[in-house]
Amino acid sequence: MKVLFICNQNINRSKTAKEIFKGRFETKSAGLFNIKPVTKKQLLWADTVIVMEDEQRSEIVKRFPDVYMQKRILSLDIPDIYYYKQPELVSILKSKINKLF
Repeated sequence: MKVLFICNQNINRSKTAKEIFKGRFETKSAGLFNIKPVTKKQLLWADTVIVMEDEQRSEIVKRFPDVYMQKRILSLDIPDIYYYKQPELVSILKSKINKLF
């Protein structure tokens, strides 16, 4: 399964998720508000898109309404308070992904 993880900057949350789940899924990560924001091509590549906060799902709807309707987009509800590969973030990500898959 191809999973695209998205957060605001693709520095901490989505980048950590991409790394820790790359052995379980085919993974990529992207940001919404960074220098190279997520593209339509990246969204179309994914079987499932996982955002860290509901607001990010809303932003995808605004930017890519045609793609949004074609994709399974899940929110993990993880706030932007963690750093890259922080043990608490890794634990939360694993717990939430295990409940979804």
